[in-house]
Amino acid sequence: MLYSLYDARNRALAPVRWMAEATRLAFVNPLHPMSWTPMGRMIAAGSGVVESLLAERGKPDWDIDTVESEGKKRPIAIETVLEKPFGNLVRFRKVGMSKKQTRILLVAPMSGHFATLLRDTVRALLKENEVWITDWANASDVPDAEGKFGIERYMEYLMDFMAFLHEEDSSRPFHIMAVCQPAPLVLASTAILAEDKAPHCPASMILMGGPIDTRASETAVTRAALNRSIDWFRTHMIHRVPPSFRGANRRVYPGFLQLRAFWSMNPARHAGAHWNMFKHLSQGDGESADRTRAFYDEYMAVADVAADFFLETVDHVFKKHSLPKGELMWNGRKVNPEAITDVGLLTVEGELDDISSPAQTEAAHDICPNIPESLRDHLLQENVGHYGIFNGRRWRDNICPHIGEFVRGIEAQKAKKQAA
Repeated sequence: MLYSLYDARNRALAPVRWMAEATRLAFVNPLHPMSWTPMGRMIAAGSGVVESLLAERGKPDWDIDTVESEGKKRPIAIETVLEKPFGNLVRFRKVGMSKKQTRILLVAPMSGHFATLLRDTVRALLKENEVWITDWANASDVPDAEGKFGIERYMEYLMDFMAFLHEEDSSRPFHIMAVCQPAPLVLASTAILAEDKAPHCPASMILMGGPIDTRASETAVTRAALNRSIDWFRTHMIHRVPPSFRGANRRVYPGFLQLRAFWSMNPARHAGAHWNMFKHLSQGDGESADRTRAFYDEYMAVADVAADFFLETVDHVFKKHSLPKGELMWNGRKVNPEAITDVGLLTVEGELDDISSPAQTEAAHDICPNIPESLRDHLLQENVGHYGIFNGRRWRDNICPHIGEFVRGIEAQKAKKQAA
């Protein structure tokens, strides 16, 4: 019912969006006398902010056309190499690049945003690496006939994606990198492959700002999960997709509820950002306003999450702590992180992260006791919050180079071991 009301509300507000757009266009037109007055600029600015707040946003573009690599600007071809109902494997191919580089499978979070949220992550990695990414579908676009999608099926997808990279070039290793939410399931999937001695086991795992063991440090997110029963989440957070969508009748955790949760964590900051956007537009500072608008175009582009995946994540990751307790099951078998013995492990945390706070990701080292010290590393990046781990200046200048050194060090160790 709530999703249907939200859809009806969006349709009802469409004339307001159109009016705001028309007003903005009218009052920025130099032929309009008031466009040259302070009042005219304020009307245009206010209309622009209203238009931005009410805009319906689909999946953003990747906007990665070229990248500097090996001293040359390389065109980027974005290719879907493996298609599945709930998510595709996408490759960023450097056109004309013949040199083989380190291969990285980047696992995007399935937590309300599209994979394009990692645009800056991909762009920085592409300079020295070949990059693939998990491009998760908006659950409201997946027909209900495709069935349920929970943790077990998610792990199957990860293993299939890893198998694809191995089969594409079995002579070269690859590394798997998880940003935020997928960290525990990337570790669990790797543990299954390690125990099976599967050939498509990754050479290393890079786990960034992920909830491996949420008992290690408390946040508003962990408190919200612990203070409510799983039935509360099922009743209040799960809704059926309206008939007008491809995924009609599918049970989902709607993206608009996730966005509301994001905003509620820092309401003053978001209100301040839009007030500053209004002031910048009023003062003719279009560049500053465009930066704010670009950020919220990405931030407010949200995707629905399959109900089973959301509820199982809350239950196993945030309430039962199944992975660190050794109780997580996959297709009837226990996930055993102790089976991981020759896969590198790098954990990355942000000092100011208030979503997956420091110690939650580092806990991966404790539950993987059989990884040699020579294959381990941990980075606590000072003065960055959650998004700063994979986006922004410190990501580009500090964290990404650290990851590059780590993965190439892992490959050097493995090559030396094979040659011995």
